[in-house]
Amino acid sequence: MNKTIRHTSVFVLLLVLALLGRATWVQAYRAEALADDQKNRRKTIAQYAQPLGNIVVAGSPVTGSKRTEETEGTDLAYRRTYTDGELYAAVTGYSSQAYGATQLEGIYADVLDGTDDRLKNPLDAVTRKQREPGTVLTTIDPAVQKAAYRALGNKKGAAVAVDPVSGRILALASTPSYDPSRISGTNDGAAWQELTGDEDKPLVNRALRQPLPPGSTFKLVVAAAALEDGLYRSVDTATESPDPYTLPHTRTVLRNENASAPCENATIRTALRYSCNNVFGKMAADLGQDKVRAMAERFGFNDAELDVPVRAYTSVYPSAMDPAQTALSGIGQFDVTATPLQMAMVSAAIANDGLLAAPHMVSEVVDSDGDALASYEDGDTRRIVSSATAGQLRSAMVTVVEEGTGTNAAVAGAEVGGKTGTAQHGENNSKTPYAWFTSYAKDPSTGKQVAVAVMIEDSGAARSEVSGNGLAAPVAQKMMATALK
Repeated sequence: MNKTIRHTSVFVLLLVLALLGRATWVQAYRAEALADDQKNRRKTIAQYAQPLGNIVVAGSPVTGSKRTEETEGTDLAYRRTYTDGELYAAVTGYSSQAYGATQLEGIYADVLDGTDDRLKNPLDAVTRKQREPGTVLTTIDPAVQKAAYRALGNKKGAAVAVDPVSGRILALASTPSYDPSRISGTNDGAAWQELTGDEDKPLVNRALRQPLPPGSTFKLVVAAAALEDGLYRSVDTATESPDPYTLPHTRTVLRNENASAPCENATIRTALRYSCNNVFGKMAADLGQDKVRAMAERFGFNDAELDVPVRAYTSVYPSAMDPAQTALSGIGQFDVTATPLQMAMVSAAIANDGLLAAPHMVSEVVDSDGDALASYEDGDTRRIVSSATAGQLRSAMVTVVEEGTGTNAAVAGAEVGGKTGTAQHGENNSKTPYAWFTSYAKDPSTGKQVAVAVMIEDSGAARSEVSGNGLAAPVAQKMMATALK
């Protein structure tokens, strides 16, 4: 063999070895990554080759699957369907052949399409049989969910109901809503453009993912801080609160909505009853931002990892404020923001003697045989305030409903406590304010209880008609009455 042939042979051998090495690397080390790549059409075909697993509410699936039709012009065998899609969209999210998946559909996509490793059967590797998908069991109470959705009606807003003891989310509603079935296929571009272009943003889950200024509902957090700190001994101790109150180091006067309300040096009970801005602005300034923030964070503010299991946007209590800004934060303004879930958590902790149970809307994830893949425990609690402080706050909240600004939330035969809120919106409060209500209800005869928060972003009502009691409290009332049945 001459030198040229020998060199050529070695070069060809090296090329063969390189090709073998590349093939081995792709098959052994890159196979899973390539299979999971969103651009891999085979993955999508496999995902929709069989009916997806279901999301279940109270024993009944609110999702389904149907055979695609030839007229749809797709190589995907099945597409997602939804029962009462608009009612449960804030819970399920959507699973779309073209636009991906959100909410529970996205979080549990691998379980629902059968690709989760926990679903593997040893025989499946031999027979190459596609694995049976799993099922997601939610904590949602369909009656409370319907009460929330119907009461919100054509308003732009959201509502959340939580069992204070277990942390189970009983209702999660956001309006305007949408039917996920409209965008579950491959050729739903027109519907997608309509939904994404809608200025009312129906695809946004307002209950979890749109924090807004909570207004006077935040006064509960400030009151909790004042009682726990010992600034005031009880909700019936007179405060040091001039009326009108001038913000520290400014000439700006913080006025009350009701100029004739007895807010000067009012007790916390009276201040919550009449929603006295001067009392809670002065209280926040006296406590200082660090103490108010510490209490807010106990309730869940500034938690960037609040998963229920859908991740909620962070509710914010700000830092680096001057004394005037701290005073404004005490009435839920300046840069304070909260989701309805967060404000439901505040009422839930107060209702549960100062213990906050971790909120969750999934109880269990199971395989096709009903065996648990994951379980979420009820009552995973942490102490927020003392039992004594929680009891005093409940007493004051009951006064708000029985004699104050929250009368529209009363439920016959039940103990109901609440707090209204009206939050400024727009530069110099130029836009229609947000209406809030957060509350709890207990039935002494059955022991049932529930905590609720409602936010009305826009109802179409005149500015003068916007109030927490007028718009949000009636929604909460219907939810609480239904939950206690």
